[in-house]
Amino acid sequence: MDTTTIVIFFAVIVLLSIAAIVFTQARERAKIDRARRVKALEDSYRLSRRLLEELPPQYLTRDLKSILLMRGEEVCRELEPLKSNLPVSQWKAEIQTRRQQMEDGADERSPQRIETPARANEVKGLLQTLFKVVEGMQKRNRLDSKLARKNMKLILFLIHKTQADLHVSQAREHTREQQYRKAIHAYHLASTELGKAKDNPMALKAVKSFRTRIKELESVLAGESPKTEDEEKHRLNKEWDSFLHDEEWKKKADYDE
Repeated sequence: MDTTTIVIFFAVIVLLSIAAIVFTQARERAKIDRARRVKALEDSYRLSRRLLEELPPQYLTRDLKSILLMRGEEVCRELEPLKSNLPVSQWKAEIQTRRQQMEDGADERSPQRIETPARANEVKGLLQTLFKVVEGMQKRNRLDSKLARKNMKLILFLIHKTQADLHVSQAREHTREQQYRKAIHAYHLASTELGKAKDNPMALKAVKSFRTRIKELESVLAGESPKTEDEEKHRLNKEWDSFLHDEEWKKKADYDE
């Protein structure tokens, strides 16, 4: 065997070795990328479920619940071809059940009050995440732009409402303790917070309600008899906790169309 043949032989061996290494590394990178993709999709599904379960139910309009369920369905579709060990079929069944419950009105839960600054901050964080979810779906053309813009504006309003909810809870507590001046101050703070979303008709309705309550408390300070607790709960509390789901204001919610 001459020198040229030997050189060619070893060159071929080197090239084959390099090719094998490159192929092995490519497979490893693909495996790592696939694992990362599966983990990202799993996190996304669990996030959408967390938002459905942990946001105050009075904040979750039908549109927002539907969008989160759509995101869950999107994740399941993307996971199926990846052949992961995740319970995708179970997740799809859960989504179908939730969607049917929403259609039947069987998923309604009692309003949750925002009573501490820590809870208010937690809810704000969840809402900011929800905003990113909707924004991301819009960018990927998974969501109609008109519907996305409408709900992103709603979420921004809800972030202000979260802080207003905290002030309202404080005002209610001050009222129960007959600390009417502190209650008035808390309602003023709630009005100021929602004043930042003055382009939203729901904010205007809430501010009007707060002003009415402030006048009532000022009357109490002036010596007039306060309304009974039952009357107050029936009027202001129920109105504030559930006005996002009021049919009249659902019709007026398309303020950016």
